[in-house]
Order: sequence, then structure tokens, then C-alpha cells
Amino acid sequence: MQTLETINQTLNTHDAVMLYFSAPTCNVCHALKPKLVDAITAEFPIFVIESIDISETPEIASHFSVFAIPTVLIFFQGREFLRKSRHMSVSEVVEDIRRPYNLMVES
Repeated sequence: MQTLETINQTLNTHDAVMLYFSAPTCNVCHALKPKLVDAITAEFPIFVIESIDISETPEIASHFSVFAIPTVLIFFQGREFLRKSRHMSVSEVVEDIRRPYNLMVES
């Protein structure tokens, strides 16, 4: 089971991390997640993706100030770069992270 410690360890040991916050009762969450995961893994291979069920681990959601679902947090080198909640498109998320990801990988 995920804990705040395991999430923080992931953030500290990987350069590119996506945290995906959802809940079992969220239909939008279930429709968006596979499309977003497919796009991120295809475009940005070093990304580590963590899915967080806020009904099982509300302390993780509160630590990251997540109060709406779905919420996507993108971290580069341990620092939050992007936060999207509720209404987002896969292409919007991909385009928002393309340039910083490429700069990080090329350096």
C-alpha cells in the first residue's frame, strides 16, 4: 500500500514523476487515466506514474493539497511543475510537459 513516505521516496529518486489522484466513484477518473498513462509512457519514457486512490489514502491527497479529482501533479527533479484538476485533455497535459521534459533529458 502507498504511504506518504513511499510517494516522497519516488519523488526523490526519479527525475520525472506523475501523481494521478482519483477515486473509485469517479467515472471521469477511470476514463481519463488509461489515455493519459498511454500518452505519457509513449512520449516520455522515463516518467514514473503513481496512481493514488484518495478514498484509501486521504492523507496523501491532503499533503499535496488535492481537493478535486481527477488531479494530475507533474514533478521534475522533485519539484512540482504542473497541476491540473477536473477538466483537462490528454494533449494539453502532454504539450505542457514536453519542453521541460526534453530540456531535462538533454542536459
